[in-house]
Amino acid sequence: HDALPILIVWGTLLAIAAWGFGFEPGWLQQRQLALNSADWQGPAITIAVASDLHVGAPHVSMSMLRRVVADLNSAKPDLILLPGDFVHHGLINGESISPEAIAAELGALKAPLGVYATLGNHDWWFDGERMSKALEAVGIRVLENSALPLDGLTQKIWLVGIGDDMTGHANAPKALANIPDDARLIVMLHDPANAPELPRQSIVALAGHTHGGQVRLPLIGALITPGRSPLRHSLGWLPDVPVPTYVSAGIGTSILPVRFNCPPETLVLRLRGKDIS
Repeated sequence: HDALPILIVWGTLLAIAAWGFGFEPGWLQQRQLALNSADWQGPAITIAVASDLHVGAPHVSMSMLRRVVADLNSAKPDLILLPGDFVHHGLINGESISPEAIAAELGALKAPLGVYATLGNHDWWFDGERMSKALEAVGIRVLENSALPLDGLTQKIWLVGIGDDMTGHANAPKALANIPDDARLIVMLHDPANAPELPRQSIVALAGHTHGGQVRLPLIGALITPGRSPLRHSLGWLPDVPVPTYVSAGIGTSILPVRFNCPPETLVLRLRGKDIS
């Protein structure tokens, strides 16, 4: 009888480990978001996002990548954003998959306003230039500290891409330098560390990098977050930045192939004006 509590504790820990390492990282959920903005004019649009793919991680095979592509396309988005970390670097039991093979699958993504990406720290640790060229070759525009106008909308909207903060590739002033003052912005950034730098003409910003912490304990949340972002910026709408900014849990894993209470996700954001019910 004295051993029973110990057995229960060990059994619980083993079950949690089996779940976190064996099951949850292989899930894929589509998180639905909505933002009503006073700065948005005209018909609503749908933005689909997949961050931190880390293809080749133990639970992110090419089959999983194809699931992500199908999931994004199923939302029939107007715009698709891919905020970096397409490859993995240094993950235990990972498989090496080339940027070209990853990009070939992502080339099946379809959105009338375009498919855009920025690079993450793992892409740069591997070969950022190669990853960028592979994406561009299949029609995915890479925005590294740059911006462009989105055609076909009823107002002047620019899409901004900000590079990775951890590897020193983030340069928000450069990304924002040539944008007209009367334009409104949609911002894609790999790392939410740069969210405090965004100007108030931004309607929404979408980031990844943190993986939501990968492990989120009840009532506590994330235990760690990579880079400069505080723990409270590891997942979801950020509470204290000048622009509505959402941080995704992403798809893959890094360091350890584990997720707990933080399953892989794509995002589907419905962006519309405040006067639309």
